[in-house]
Order: sequence, then structure tokens, then C-alpha cells
Amino acid sequence: MDRSLRIAQQPDADDLLSRSPLAALTGMLLDQQVPMEWAFTGPYTIAQRLGRDDLDAHEIAAYDPEAFAALCAEKPAVHRYPGSMAKRVQQLCQYLVEHYDGDAGAVWRDADTGAELLRRLNDLPGFGKQKAQIFLALLGKRLGVRPEGWREAAGPYGEEGSYRSAADVTGPESLAKVRAFKQAAKRGAP
Repeated sequence: MDRSLRIAQQPDADDLLSRSPLAALTGMLLDQQVPMEWAFTGPYTIAQRLGRDDLDAHEIAAYDPEAFAALCAEKPAVHRYPGSMAKRVQQLCQYLVEHYDGDAGAVWRDADTGAELLRRLNDLPGFGKQKAQIFLALLGKRLGVRPEGWREAAGPYGEEGSYRSAADVTGPESLAKVRAFKQAAKRGAP
């Protein structure tokens, strides 16, 4: 199984997503109201602006909120709403520091069932049911994290061969299929 992510469609950003659990979680957090590639490039942009080759939950959690918001707003902005998303990224990192000693991978590392993992993801700040299910599907489909019942817990996002979300993106062709699915869903098409 190829355990690399290609959601950002930029090699350096995708490399970070593939090797950094915190980057992958942050990309998923940012994936709303902007194109998927923009959202999943955000963790790489943040790391570069911090002068790092990875994100550190302890560093981001403790960062001055105004300075972190300014870092996220710098052009090109990390998100269409850089201030509010900077706050959400910090809240996510603060939660990870408080509950997982800053280790994002610990969210899923010892989860025994898909239901347990879904609950843990749903508990993360900024992760509702849909976002948690999509990330669970991404873990299972792309990164080999497959506790018992993971597909069921991921709901329709866990379906084999579907093109519904970031969990199904493996390159430009599948990204186009996911985009087409989302557009059809918005129009109410079958």
C-alpha cells in the first residue's frame, strides 16, 4: 500500500502531510470553504513560515495568538479566513498537548475500533461528525490505519472505490472525480 498523501498536489506539501500526523490533521481542519488543495497546503505553509520542516503542537499551542494569526494571514494566506482558522489550529494544538502530550498520531495509534477512533476524532476542536468520518476514511484508505470496523465508522466516506472526499484523492484524476461528486451533490444530482 502506498502510504503517501497527494491531496495538496504539491510534492513538498504532500510529503509533509504523508509523514506528519499533525500536518494531516491540520490540513483536514483547514478543509472548509476553500479548495481542498489550498487547505492541505496550509500545514506546509505554516511550517515554512515557522522555519521548520514539521509542525509542533507544543510550539503552535504556546504561540502568541495575534502573531500566529498574522503568520497565517501573510500572503498567500493559509485560508480564506486566516484569523479564525489560526485560532482553530491553535485550539487543535492546545487540545493535542492537553490530551495527547502534543502527539497527533496518538489520536489513532492505539484505537481498538473504528467507533473509538471516530469518537476521538469527533472530540477534536473543529472536527464535527462529517470531518471526523472523512479523516477516519483518509487514515484507513491512505495511511493504513484500520482498526476493526473503521469503514463502518467512516460511513459513506469509507466505501471502497468512492470519490467523495479528501480520503479518495490520490492525484489529479481522482481529485477531479471528487470535485465532480461534490458539485453533483450540491446540485442534488444522483
